[in-house]
Amino acid sequence: MSISQIIGLFSGVALFLYGMSLMGDGLKQLSGNKLGPILFSLSNTQIKGVLFGTVVTSVIQSSCATAVMTVGFVNSGLMKLRQAIAVILGAILGTSITGWVICLGYLEGTEGIASLLSTSTLTGIVAVTGILFRMFGKKHTLVCIGNIMMGFAILMFGMSTMSSSVSSLGEQAWFLDAMTGMSNPVIGILVGAAFTALLQSASAAVGIIQALSVTGVMTAEAALPLLFGVTVGASFPVLLSALGANVSGKRTAMVYLVASIMGMASVAAVFYIINAIYPFSMLKTTMDPFSVATVNTLMRLAMVLVLLPLTDVIEGLVTFMVRDKPENTQTVHLEERFLAHPAVALEQSRMTIDDMAKLTMRSITSALDLLRNYSEEGFAKVEAMESEADQYEDQLGTYLLKLTATNLSEPQSREVSKYLHVLSDFERITDHALNLAQSAKERDEKKVLFSETAQEELQVISRAVSDVVSMTVSSFNSDSLEDAKHIEPLEETIDNLCDEMKLHHVQRLQQGTCTILQGFIFNDLLTNFERISDHCSNVAVAMIELSVGSFETHDYIDHLKERSAFMFQEDLKKYEAEYSLPALEKA
Repeated sequence: MSISQIIGLFSGVALFLYGMSLMGDGLKQLSGNKLGPILFSLSNTQIKGVLFGTVVTSVIQSSCATAVMTVGFVNSGLMKLRQAIAVILGAILGTSITGWVICLGYLEGTEGIASLLSTSTLTGIVAVTGILFRMFGKKHTLVCIGNIMMGFAILMFGMSTMSSSVSSLGEQAWFLDAMTGMSNPVIGILVGAAFTALLQSASAAVGIIQALSVTGVMTAEAALPLLFGVTVGASFPVLLSALGANVSGKRTAMVYLVASIMGMASVAAVFYIINAIYPFSMLKTTMDPFSVATVNTLMRLAMVLVLLPLTDVIEGLVTFMVRDKPENTQTVHLEERFLAHPAVALEQSRMTIDDMAKLTMRSITSALDLLRNYSEEGFAKVEAMESEADQYEDQLGTYLLKLTATNLSEPQSREVSKYLHVLSDFERITDHALNLAQSAKERDEKKVLFSETAQEELQVISRAVSDVVSMTVSSFNSDSLEDAKHIEPLEETIDNLCDEMKLHHVQRLQQGTCTILQGFIFNDLLTNFERISDHCSNVAVAMIELSVGSFETHDYIDHLKERSAFMFQEDLKKYEAEYSLPALEKA
Protein backbone atom coordinates (compact mmCIF):
# COMPACT_ATOMS: atom_id res chain seq x y z
CA MET A 1 0.00 0.00 0.00
CA SER A 2 1.58 3.27 -1.14
CA ILE A 3 1.88 6.51 0.82
CA SER A 4 -0.69 8.16 -1.44
CA GLN A 5 -3.16 5.35 -0.73
CA ILE A 6 -2.60 5.67 3.03
CA ILE A 7 -3.15 9.43 2.83
CA GLY A 8 -6.25 8.80 0.71
CA LEU A 9 -7.59 6.37 3.32
CA PHE A 10 -7.14 8.82 6.18
CA SER A 11 -8.54 11.66 4.09
CA GLY A 12 -11.61 9.55 3.38
CA VAL A 13 -12.02 8.76 7.10
CA ALA A 14 -11.74 12.47 7.95
CA LEU A 15 -14.30 13.46 5.32
CA PHE A 16 -16.60 10.65 6.44
CA LEU A 17 -16.47 11.74 10.09
CA TYR A 18 -17.01 15.40 9.21
CA GLY A 19 -19.88 14.60 6.85
CA MET A 20 -21.55 12.41 9.47
CA SER A 21 -21.18 15.16 12.10
CA LEU A 22 -22.56 17.84 9.74
CA MET A 23 -25.50 15.65 8.73
CA GLY A 24 -26.28 14.79 12.36
CA ASP A 25 -26.14 18.45 13.44
CA GLY A 26 -28.45 19.42 10.59
CA LEU A 27 -30.94 16.73 11.56
CA LYS A 28 -30.90 17.90 15.18
CA GLN A 29 -31.46 21.51 14.16
CA LEU A 30 -34.25 20.52 11.79
CA SER A 31 -36.01 18.67 14.61
CA GLY A 32 -35.89 21.86 16.67
CA ASN A 33 -33.79 20.09 19.29
CA LYS A 34 -36.95 18.39 20.51
CA LEU A 35 -35.57 14.86 20.44
CA GLY A 36 -33.90 15.16 23.84
CA PRO A 37 -37.03 16.17 25.78
CA ILE A 38 -39.02 13.48 23.95
CA LEU A 39 -36.35 10.96 24.86
CA PHE A 40 -36.59 11.39 28.61
CA SER A 41 -40.30 12.22 28.80
CA LEU A 42 -41.47 9.21 26.77
CA SER A 43 -39.07 6.56 28.06
CA ASN A 44 -41.19 5.49 31.02
CA THR A 45 -41.42 1.87 29.83
CA GLN A 46 -38.80 -0.51 28.50
CA ILE A 47 -40.32 -0.81 25.04
CA LYS A 48 -40.72 2.96 24.71
CA GLY A 49 -37.18 3.46 25.94
CA VAL A 50 -35.74 1.09 23.33
CA LEU A 51 -37.94 2.57 20.61
CA PHE A 52 -37.05 6.19 21.30
CA GLY A 53 -33.40 5.37 21.88
CA THR A 54 -33.36 3.78 18.43
CA VAL A 55 -35.19 6.68 16.78
CA VAL A 56 -33.05 9.40 18.37
CA THR A 57 -29.83 7.58 17.50
CA SER A 58 -31.01 7.09 13.92
CA VAL A 59 -31.64 10.81 13.61
CA ILE A 60 -28.50 12.17 15.25
CA GLN A 61 -26.37 9.38 13.74
CA SER A 62 -24.49 8.66 16.97
CA SER A 63 -25.15 6.08 19.67
CA CYS A 64 -22.46 7.79 21.73
CA ALA A 65 -24.32 11.13 21.66
CA THR A 66 -27.56 9.43 22.74
CA ALA A 67 -25.77 7.55 25.52
CA VAL A 68 -23.97 10.69 26.73
CA MET A 69 -27.29 12.56 26.74
CA THR A 70 -28.80 9.73 28.78
CA VAL A 71 -25.90 9.86 31.25
CA GLY A 72 -26.73 13.54 31.69
CA PHE A 73 -30.41 12.81 32.34
CA VAL A 74 -29.59 10.30 35.08
CA ASN A 75 -26.81 12.46 36.50
CA SER A 76 -29.22 15.38 36.90
CA GLY A 77 -32.00 13.24 38.36
CA LEU A 78 -34.33 13.61 35.36
CA MET A 79 -34.25 9.91 34.52
CA LYS A 80 -33.93 6.69 36.50
CA LEU A 81 -31.17 4.17 35.83
CA ARG A 82 -33.71 1.55 34.79
CA GLN A 83 -35.13 3.89 32.11
CA ALA A 84 -31.64 4.67 30.89
CA ILE A 85 -30.85 0.99 30.30
CA ALA A 86 -33.69 0.66 27.78
CA VAL A 87 -32.67 3.89 26.00
CA ILE A 88 -29.06 2.71 25.69
CA LEU A 89 -30.22 -0.63 24.28
CA GLY A 90 -32.15 1.35 21.67
CA ALA A 91 -29.01 3.38 20.92
CA ILE A 92 -27.03 0.18 20.35
CA LEU A 93 -29.61 -0.85 17.73
CA GLY A 94 -30.17 2.62 16.23
CA THR A 95 -26.54 3.18 15.28
CA SER A 96 -26.82 0.40 12.67
CA ILE A 97 -28.99 2.72 10.52
CA THR A 98 -25.88 4.64 9.47
CA GLY A 99 -24.61 1.52 7.72
CA TRP A 100 -27.65 1.59 5.45
CA VAL A 101 -27.12 5.28 4.71
CA ILE A 102 -23.55 4.43 3.71
CA CYS A 103 -24.86 1.75 1.34
CA LEU A 104 -26.28 4.51 -0.85
CA GLY A 105 -22.70 5.33 -1.75
CA TYR A 106 -22.27 1.92 -3.34
CA LEU A 107 -25.25 2.00 -5.66
CA GLU A 108 -23.93 1.75 -9.20
CA GLY A 109 -25.56 1.53 -12.60
CA THR A 110 -25.18 2.68 -16.16
CA GLU A 111 -28.71 2.66 -17.48
CA GLY A 112 -32.10 4.07 -16.53
CA ILE A 113 -32.91 4.76 -12.89
CA ALA A 114 -29.78 2.94 -11.70
CA SER A 115 -27.59 5.56 -13.35
CA LEU A 116 -29.39 8.29 -11.42
CA LEU A 117 -28.71 6.46 -8.17
CA SER A 118 -25.01 5.86 -8.81
CA THR A 119 -22.57 7.22 -6.23
CA SER A 120 -21.15 10.04 -8.33
CA THR A 121 -24.52 11.19 -9.68
CA LEU A 122 -26.28 11.02 -6.30
CA THR A 123 -23.44 12.78 -4.49
CA GLY A 124 -23.29 15.51 -7.13
CA ILE A 125 -27.04 16.19 -7.11
CA VAL A 126 -27.20 16.26 -3.31
CA ALA A 127 -24.10 18.47 -3.00
CA VAL A 128 -25.34 21.06 -5.51
CA THR A 129 -28.81 21.17 -3.98
CA GLY A 130 -27.37 21.38 -0.47
CA ILE A 131 -25.03 24.27 -1.22
CA LEU A 132 -27.86 26.19 -2.92
CA PHE A 133 -30.03 25.77 0.17
CA ARG A 134 -27.18 26.85 2.42
CA MET A 135 -26.27 29.92 0.38
CA PHE A 136 -29.69 31.15 -0.70
CA GLY A 137 -32.12 29.62 1.79
CA LYS A 138 -33.75 32.38 3.82
CA LYS A 139 -35.64 30.09 6.16
CA HIS A 140 -33.93 28.23 8.99
CA THR A 141 -35.50 24.97 7.77
CA LEU A 142 -33.93 25.29 4.30
CA VAL A 143 -30.51 26.01 5.79
CA CYS A 144 -30.82 22.92 8.01
CA ILE A 145 -31.80 20.79 5.01
CA GLY A 146 -28.82 22.23 3.17
CA ASN A 147 -26.54 21.19 6.04
CA ILE A 148 -27.98 17.67 5.99
CA MET A 149 -27.49 17.36 2.24
CA MET A 150 -23.96 18.75 2.34
CA GLY A 151 -23.13 16.40 5.22
CA PHE A 152 -24.50 13.48 3.24
CA ALA A 153 -22.52 14.46 0.14
CA ILE A 154 -19.28 14.82 2.11
CA LEU A 155 -19.96 11.48 3.82
CA MET A 156 -20.49 9.81 0.44
CA PHE A 157 -17.35 11.40 -1.00
CA GLY A 158 -15.39 10.24 2.05
CA MET A 159 -16.66 6.69 1.57
CA SER A 160 -15.73 6.84 -2.12
CA THR A 161 -12.25 8.07 -1.22
CA MET A 162 -11.80 5.29 1.35
CA SER A 163 -13.03 2.63 -1.06
CA SER A 164 -10.74 3.73 -3.88
CA SER A 165 -7.72 3.90 -1.56
CA VAL A 166 -8.20 0.32 -0.32
CA SER A 167 -9.42 -1.24 -3.58
CA SER A 168 -5.99 -2.71 -4.36
CA LEU A 169 -5.63 -4.35 -0.95
CA GLY A 170 -7.31 -7.51 -2.24
CA GLU A 171 -4.13 -8.25 -4.15
CA GLN A 172 -1.82 -7.75 -1.15
CA ALA A 173 -0.64 -10.91 0.61
CA TRP A 174 -0.39 -9.22 4.02
CA PHE A 175 -3.98 -8.07 3.79
CA LEU A 176 -5.16 -11.56 2.91
CA ASP A 177 -3.26 -12.84 5.94
CA ALA A 178 -4.84 -10.13 8.11
CA MET A 179 -8.33 -11.06 6.94
CA THR A 180 -7.56 -14.70 7.71
CA GLY A 181 -6.47 -13.68 11.21
CA MET A 182 -9.74 -11.83 11.74
CA SER A 183 -11.52 -15.14 11.26
CA ASN A 184 -10.36 -15.94 14.78
CA PRO A 185 -13.27 -14.56 16.85
CA VAL A 186 -11.10 -13.42 19.77
CA ILE A 187 -8.63 -11.54 17.58
CA GLY A 188 -11.39 -10.03 15.44
CA ILE A 189 -13.36 -8.80 18.44
CA LEU A 190 -10.28 -7.24 20.09
CA VAL A 191 -9.22 -5.50 16.85
CA GLY A 192 -12.75 -4.22 16.22
CA ALA A 193 -13.07 -2.91 19.80
CA ALA A 194 -9.66 -1.20 19.78
CA PHE A 195 -10.24 0.33 16.35
CA THR A 196 -13.64 1.73 17.37
CA ALA A 197 -12.30 3.09 20.67
CA LEU A 198 -9.59 4.90 18.70
CA LEU A 199 -12.07 6.39 16.21
CA GLN A 200 -14.66 7.02 18.96
CA SER A 201 -17.40 6.24 16.46
CA ALA A 202 -19.13 2.93 15.81
CA SER A 203 -20.60 4.31 12.57
CA ALA A 204 -17.15 5.26 11.27
CA ALA A 205 -15.76 1.83 12.19
CA VAL A 206 -18.60 0.07 10.36
CA GLY A 207 -18.11 2.42 7.41
CA ILE A 208 -14.45 1.42 7.17
CA ILE A 209 -15.39 -2.28 7.34
CA GLN A 210 -17.83 -1.63 4.49
CA ALA A 211 -15.06 0.10 2.53
CA LEU A 212 -12.72 -2.85 3.12
CA SER A 213 -15.43 -5.24 1.93
CA VAL A 214 -15.17 -3.83 -1.60
CA THR A 215 -11.75 -5.49 -1.90
CA GLY A 216 -13.61 -8.76 -2.43
CA VAL A 217 -11.54 -10.75 0.08
CA MET A 218 -13.48 -10.08 3.30
CA THR A 219 -15.67 -13.01 4.29
CA ALA A 220 -18.48 -13.11 6.82
CA GLU A 221 -16.16 -15.15 9.01
CA ALA A 222 -13.81 -12.13 9.27
CA ALA A 223 -16.45 -9.38 9.28
CA LEU A 224 -18.63 -10.78 12.07
CA PRO A 225 -15.98 -10.67 14.85
CA LEU A 226 -15.02 -7.15 13.79
CA LEU A 227 -18.65 -6.04 14.06
CA PHE A 228 -18.93 -7.67 17.48
CA GLY A 229 -15.84 -5.73 18.56
CA VAL A 230 -17.22 -2.47 17.17
CA THR A 231 -20.20 -2.80 19.51
CA VAL A 232 -17.96 -3.05 22.57
CA GLY A 233 -15.50 -0.35 21.45
CA ALA A 234 -18.32 2.19 21.07
CA SER A 235 -18.67 2.25 24.87
CA PHE A 236 -15.27 3.89 25.33
CA PRO A 237 -16.27 7.53 24.60
CA VAL A 238 -19.38 7.07 26.78
CA LEU A 239 -17.18 6.00 29.70
CA LEU A 240 -15.00 9.08 29.17
CA SER A 241 -18.08 11.32 29.29
CA ALA A 242 -18.91 10.12 32.81
CA LEU A 243 -15.61 11.10 34.43
CA GLY A 244 -17.17 14.10 36.15
CA ALA A 245 -20.57 12.52 36.81
CA ASN A 246 -22.05 11.39 40.10
CA VAL A 247 -22.57 7.75 41.04
CA SER A 248 -25.81 7.46 39.05
CA GLY A 249 -24.20 9.00 35.97
CA LYS A 250 -21.21 6.67 36.16
CA ARG A 251 -23.52 3.69 36.50
CA THR A 252 -25.39 4.79 33.38
CA ALA A 253 -22.17 5.08 31.40
CA MET A 254 -21.16 1.64 32.63
CA VAL A 255 -24.49 0.29 31.29
CA TYR A 256 -23.24 0.76 27.72
CA LEU A 257 -20.10 -1.28 28.40
CA VAL A 258 -21.87 -4.00 30.39
CA ALA A 259 -24.75 -4.29 27.90
CA SER A 260 -22.36 -4.40 24.93
CA ILE A 261 -20.19 -7.10 26.49
CA MET A 262 -23.16 -9.16 27.72
CA GLY A 263 -25.00 -8.87 24.41
CA MET A 264 -21.92 -9.55 22.31
CA ALA A 265 -20.84 -12.51 24.48
CA SER A 266 -24.33 -14.04 24.50
CA VAL A 267 -24.99 -13.76 20.77
CA ALA A 268 -21.43 -14.71 19.83
CA ALA A 269 -21.42 -17.73 22.18
CA VAL A 270 -24.70 -19.07 20.79
CA PHE A 271 -23.64 -18.44 17.20
CA TYR A 272 -20.20 -20.05 17.46
CA ILE A 273 -21.42 -23.01 19.53
CA ILE A 274 -24.03 -23.80 16.89
CA ASN A 275 -21.42 -23.23 14.18
CA ALA A 276 -19.11 -25.71 15.87
CA ILE A 277 -21.85 -28.36 15.74
CA TYR A 278 -23.47 -27.44 12.43
CA PRO A 279 -21.01 -25.29 10.45
CA PHE A 280 -22.61 -22.30 8.69
CA SER A 281 -21.66 -22.27 5.01
CA MET A 282 -22.51 -18.57 4.86
CA LEU A 283 -19.37 -17.72 6.85
CA LYS A 284 -17.34 -18.30 3.70
CA THR A 285 -19.51 -15.82 1.76
CA THR A 286 -17.68 -12.77 0.43
CA MET A 287 -19.05 -9.60 2.03
CA ASP A 288 -20.05 -6.37 0.36
CA PRO A 289 -21.28 -3.09 1.93
CA PHE A 290 -24.92 -4.22 1.83
CA SER A 291 -24.25 -7.56 3.52
CA VAL A 292 -22.09 -5.83 6.16
CA ALA A 293 -25.01 -3.47 6.96
CA THR A 294 -27.41 -6.43 7.10
CA VAL A 295 -25.22 -8.49 9.43
CA ASN A 296 -24.58 -5.45 11.65
CA THR A 297 -28.31 -4.73 12.02
CA LEU A 298 -29.30 -8.35 12.64
CA MET A 299 -26.50 -8.81 15.16
CA ARG A 300 -27.49 -5.69 17.13
CA LEU A 301 -31.18 -6.62 17.00
CA ALA A 302 -30.34 -10.06 18.42
CA MET A 303 -28.32 -8.40 21.20
CA VAL A 304 -31.19 -6.10 22.16
CA LEU A 305 -33.70 -8.96 22.18
CA VAL A 306 -31.40 -10.97 24.45
CA LEU A 307 -30.67 -8.05 26.80
CA LEU A 308 -34.16 -6.58 27.15
CA PRO A 309 -35.40 -9.25 29.60
CA LEU A 310 -32.13 -8.89 31.54
CA THR A 311 -32.64 -5.24 32.56
CA ASP A 312 -32.65 -6.15 36.26
CA VAL A 313 -29.40 -8.10 35.85
CA ILE A 314 -27.70 -5.19 34.08
CA GLU A 315 -28.92 -2.77 36.75
CA GLY A 316 -27.63 -5.04 39.50
CA LEU A 317 -24.24 -5.46 37.83
CA VAL A 318 -23.58 -1.75 37.30
CA THR A 319 -24.80 -0.98 40.82
CA PHE A 320 -22.34 -3.56 42.15
CA MET A 321 -19.50 -2.26 39.95
CA VAL A 322 -20.03 1.41 40.85
CA ARG A 323 -20.61 1.50 44.59
CA ASP A 324 -22.35 4.25 46.50
CA LYS A 325 -20.01 6.62 48.24
CA PRO A 326 -20.42 9.79 50.28
CA GLU A 327 -20.82 12.74 47.96
CA ASN A 328 -21.29 16.43 48.46
CA THR A 329 -25.04 16.82 48.23
CA GLN A 330 -26.12 19.70 46.03
CA THR A 331 -29.61 21.07 45.80
CA VAL A 332 -29.23 22.03 42.15
CA HIS A 333 -28.11 19.56 39.48
CA LEU A 334 -27.61 21.22 36.10
CA GLU A 335 -25.96 19.15 33.42
CA GLU A 336 -23.29 20.90 31.37
CA ARG A 337 -23.66 18.08 28.80
CA PHE A 338 -27.11 19.40 27.91
CA LEU A 339 -25.74 22.72 26.66
CA ALA A 340 -25.01 20.93 23.38
CA HIS A 341 -28.75 20.18 23.20
CA PRO A 342 -30.45 23.53 23.97
CA ALA A 343 -34.00 22.16 24.16
CA VAL A 344 -32.92 19.59 26.75
CA ALA A 345 -30.98 22.22 28.70
CA LEU A 346 -34.00 24.52 28.59
CA GLU A 347 -36.34 21.79 29.79
CA GLN A 348 -33.95 20.97 32.63
CA SER A 349 -33.83 24.67 33.55
CA ARG A 350 -37.63 24.89 33.53
CA MET A 351 -37.97 21.92 35.86
CA THR A 352 -35.30 23.35 38.17
CA ILE A 353 -36.95 26.80 38.32
CA ASP A 354 -40.28 25.08 38.99
CA ASP A 355 -38.63 23.46 42.01
CA MET A 356 -37.25 26.84 43.07
CA ALA A 357 -40.73 28.37 42.80
CA LYS A 358 -42.13 25.63 45.05
CA LEU A 359 -39.30 26.28 47.50
CA THR A 360 -40.32 29.96 47.49
CA MET A 361 -43.89 29.04 48.41
CA ARG A 362 -42.70 26.82 51.27
CA SER A 363 -40.47 29.58 52.64
CA ILE A 364 -43.37 32.07 52.72
CA THR A 365 -45.68 29.54 54.36
CA SER A 366 -43.08 28.76 57.02
CA ALA A 367 -42.34 32.45 57.65
CA LEU A 368 -46.03 33.28 58.08
CA ASP A 369 -46.38 30.36 60.48
CA LEU A 370 -43.61 31.91 62.61
CA LEU A 371 -45.65 35.11 62.94
CA ARG A 372 -48.42 33.05 64.53
CA ASN A 373 -46.30 30.59 66.49
CA TYR A 374 -42.56 31.26 66.70
CA SER A 375 -39.99 28.47 67.13
CA GLU A 376 -36.23 28.27 66.68
CA GLU A 377 -36.67 25.17 64.57
CA GLY A 378 -39.02 27.00 62.22
CA PHE A 379 -36.64 29.95 61.98
CA ALA A 380 -33.74 27.64 61.05
CA LYS A 381 -35.95 26.07 58.39
CA VAL A 382 -36.67 29.45 56.75
CA GLU A 383 -33.00 30.37 56.98
CA ALA A 384 -32.00 27.11 55.25
CA MET A 385 -34.55 27.66 52.47
CA GLU A 386 -33.24 31.17 51.84
CA SER A 387 -29.71 29.76 51.52
CA GLU A 388 -31.01 27.06 49.17
CA ALA A 389 -32.69 29.71 47.02
CA ASP A 390 -29.35 31.53 46.75
CA GLN A 391 -27.83 28.32 45.35
CA TYR A 392 -30.63 28.10 42.82
CA GLU A 393 -30.08 31.68 41.68
CA ASP A 394 -26.29 31.39 41.41
CA GLN A 395 -26.20 28.08 39.55
CA LEU A 396 -29.27 28.64 37.38
CA GLY A 397 -28.17 32.14 36.46
CA THR A 398 -24.73 30.92 35.40
CA TYR A 399 -26.21 27.99 33.49
CA LEU A 400 -28.77 30.13 31.65
CA LEU A 401 -26.09 32.64 30.64
CA LYS A 402 -24.07 29.78 29.15
CA LEU A 403 -27.20 28.64 27.38
CA THR A 404 -27.64 32.06 25.74
CA ALA A 405 -24.30 31.50 23.97
CA THR A 406 -25.68 28.44 22.15
CA ASN A 407 -27.73 28.33 18.97
CA LEU A 408 -31.20 29.11 20.33
CA SER A 409 -34.36 29.60 18.33
CA GLU A 410 -36.43 32.74 18.94
CA PRO A 411 -38.98 30.99 21.21
CA GLN A 412 -36.13 29.40 23.18
CA SER A 413 -34.44 32.79 23.60
CA ARG A 414 -37.68 34.20 25.02
CA GLU A 415 -37.90 31.31 27.47
CA VAL A 416 -34.34 31.91 28.66
CA SER A 417 -35.09 35.63 29.08
CA LYS A 418 -38.19 34.81 31.09
CA TYR A 419 -36.27 32.45 33.37
CA LEU A 420 -33.49 35.00 33.92
CA HIS A 421 -36.09 37.64 34.86
CA VAL A 422 -38.11 35.54 37.30
CA LEU A 423 -35.08 33.88 38.87
CA SER A 424 -34.11 36.93 40.91
CA ASP A 425 -37.72 37.59 41.89
CA PHE A 426 -38.17 34.14 43.40
CA GLU A 427 -34.86 34.52 45.22
CA ARG A 428 -35.86 37.95 46.57
CA ILE A 429 -39.15 36.57 47.85
CA THR A 430 -37.20 34.07 49.98
CA ASP A 431 -35.09 36.99 51.26
CA HIS A 432 -38.26 38.74 52.40
CA ALA A 433 -39.48 35.48 53.93
CA LEU A 434 -36.32 35.47 56.03
CA ASN A 435 -36.96 39.12 56.95
CA LEU A 436 -40.44 38.13 58.15
CA ALA A 437 -38.88 35.31 60.19
CA GLN A 438 -36.38 37.73 61.72
CA SER A 439 -39.21 40.10 62.67
CA ALA A 440 -41.02 37.18 64.29
CA LYS A 441 -37.83 36.31 66.18
CA GLU A 442 -37.38 39.90 67.37
CA ARG A 443 -40.99 40.03 68.54
CA ASP A 444 -40.54 36.77 70.43
CA GLU A 445 -37.26 37.83 72.07
CA LYS A 446 -38.58 41.25 73.11
CA LYS A 447 -41.95 39.84 74.13
CA VAL A 448 -43.77 42.34 71.91
CA LEU A 449 -47.52 41.83 71.71
CA PHE A 450 -49.75 43.52 69.15
CA SER A 451 -53.21 44.77 69.89
CA GLU A 452 -56.12 42.52 69.01
CA THR A 453 -57.02 44.67 65.98
CA ALA A 454 -53.43 44.69 64.74
CA GLN A 455 -53.33 40.90 65.05
CA GLU A 456 -56.51 40.58 63.03
CA GLU A 457 -55.13 42.90 60.36
CA LEU A 458 -51.93 40.85 60.14
CA GLN A 459 -53.98 37.70 59.67
CA VAL A 460 -55.85 39.32 56.75
CA ILE A 461 -52.76 40.55 54.93
CA SER A 462 -50.87 37.32 55.67
CA ARG A 463 -53.64 35.41 53.95
CA ALA A 464 -53.50 37.79 50.96
CA VAL A 465 -49.71 37.50 50.68
CA SER A 466 -49.86 33.71 50.95
CA ASP A 467 -52.48 33.65 48.20
CA VAL A 468 -50.58 35.95 45.83
CA VAL A 469 -47.42 33.85 46.18
CA SER A 470 -49.40 30.64 45.72
CA MET A 471 -51.11 32.08 42.63
CA THR A 472 -47.75 33.20 41.21
CA VAL A 473 -46.06 29.84 41.75
CA SER A 474 -49.06 27.95 40.36
CA SER A 475 -49.38 30.11 37.24
CA PHE A 476 -45.63 29.92 36.60
CA ASN A 477 -45.40 26.15 37.05
CA SER A 478 -48.39 25.59 34.76
CA ASP A 479 -47.30 28.42 32.41
CA SER A 480 -50.83 29.79 32.57
CA LEU A 481 -50.97 33.35 31.26
CA GLU A 482 -54.66 33.61 32.16
CA ASP A 483 -53.94 32.90 35.82
CA ALA A 484 -50.99 35.31 35.72
CA LYS A 485 -53.34 38.16 34.68
CA HIS A 486 -55.14 37.93 38.04
CA ILE A 487 -51.95 38.59 40.04
CA GLU A 488 -51.68 42.34 39.43
CA PRO A 489 -55.12 43.19 40.94
CA LEU A 490 -54.22 41.19 44.06
CA GLU A 491 -50.84 42.96 44.23
CA GLU A 492 -52.64 46.32 44.16
CA THR A 493 -55.02 45.10 46.85
CA ILE A 494 -52.05 44.24 49.08
CA ASP A 495 -50.53 47.68 48.46
CA ASN A 496 -53.82 49.28 49.51
CA LEU A 497 -53.97 47.05 52.59
CA CYS A 498 -50.47 48.13 53.60
CA ASP A 499 -51.35 51.80 53.25
CA GLU A 500 -54.55 51.35 55.22
CA MET A 501 -52.79 49.36 57.97
CA LYS A 502 -50.09 52.01 58.32
CA LEU A 503 -52.79 54.64 58.76
CA HIS A 504 -54.58 52.48 61.32
CA HIS A 505 -51.31 52.03 63.22
CA VAL A 506 -50.80 55.80 63.45
CA GLN A 507 -54.32 56.12 64.81
CA ARG A 508 -53.62 53.40 67.39
CA LEU A 509 -50.45 55.22 68.42
CA GLN A 510 -52.51 58.38 68.96
CA GLN A 511 -55.03 56.38 70.99
CA GLY A 512 -52.24 54.81 73.04
CA THR A 513 -53.16 51.21 72.15
CA CYS A 514 -49.82 50.66 70.31
CA THR A 515 -46.21 51.57 71.18
CA ILE A 516 -43.25 52.82 69.13
CA LEU A 517 -41.47 49.44 69.50
CA GLN A 518 -44.54 47.63 68.19
CA GLY A 519 -44.62 50.12 65.33
CA PHE A 520 -41.07 49.35 64.19
CA ILE A 521 -41.80 45.65 63.90
CA PHE A 522 -45.26 46.23 62.44
CA ASN A 523 -43.94 48.54 59.70
CA ASP A 524 -41.11 46.11 58.87
CA LEU A 525 -43.68 43.39 58.34
CA LEU A 526 -45.77 45.59 56.06
CA THR A 527 -42.73 46.63 54.03
CA ASN A 528 -41.83 42.99 53.42
CA PHE A 529 -45.44 42.09 52.57
CA GLU A 530 -45.49 44.86 50.00
CA ARG A 531 -42.14 43.83 48.49
CA ILE A 532 -43.24 40.20 48.23
CA SER A 533 -46.34 41.15 46.27
CA ASP A 534 -44.21 43.43 44.03
CA HIS A 535 -41.97 40.52 43.09
CA CYS A 536 -45.03 38.38 42.38
CA SER A 537 -46.21 41.11 40.02
CA ASN A 538 -42.78 41.08 38.34
CA VAL A 539 -43.08 37.33 37.68
CA ALA A 540 -46.52 37.76 36.14
CA VAL A 541 -45.34 40.61 33.92
CA ALA A 542 -42.32 38.58 32.75
CA MET A 543 -44.56 35.65 31.86
CA ILE A 544 -47.06 37.74 29.92
CA GLU A 545 -44.82 40.28 28.22
CA LEU A 546 -42.00 37.90 27.24
CA SER A 547 -44.53 35.52 25.71
CA VAL A 548 -44.90 38.14 22.95
CA GLY A 549 -41.24 39.14 22.87
CA SER A 550 -41.22 42.36 24.92
CA PHE A 551 -40.65 43.37 28.52
CA GLU A 552 -42.09 46.71 29.58
CA THR A 553 -43.36 46.46 33.15
CA HIS A 554 -44.95 49.87 33.52
CA ASP A 555 -46.44 49.83 30.02
CA TYR A 556 -47.96 46.42 30.69
CA ILE A 557 -49.58 47.47 33.97
CA ASP A 558 -50.93 50.69 32.43
CA HIS A 559 -52.27 48.81 29.41
CA LEU A 560 -53.75 46.10 31.62
CA LYS A 561 -55.83 48.68 33.45
CA GLU A 562 -56.85 50.32 30.17
CA ARG A 563 -57.46 47.31 27.91
CA SER A 564 -58.91 45.04 30.56
CA ALA A 565 -60.39 47.69 32.81
CA PHE A 566 -63.56 45.72 33.48
CA MET A 567 -61.76 42.47 34.38
CA PHE A 568 -59.17 44.34 36.45
CA GLN A 569 -61.80 46.25 38.39
CA GLU A 570 -63.87 43.10 38.91
CA ASP A 571 -60.84 41.30 40.34
CA LEU A 572 -60.00 44.31 42.48
CA LYS A 573 -63.50 44.44 43.95
CA LYS A 574 -63.45 40.70 44.64
CA TYR A 575 -60.09 40.88 46.41
CA GLU A 576 -61.04 43.99 48.42
CA ALA A 577 -64.13 42.18 49.68
CA GLU A 578 -62.19 38.98 50.42
CA TYR A 579 -59.36 40.73 52.27
CA SER A 580 -61.20 43.50 54.12
CA LEU A 581 -59.70 44.78 57.37
CA PRO A 582 -61.63 44.78 60.64
CA ALA A 583 -63.10 48.08 61.80
CA LEU A 584 -60.71 50.25 63.80
CA GLU A 585 -61.38 50.31 67.54
CA LYS A 586 -62.52 53.65 68.95
CA ALA A 587 -60.73 55.04 71.96
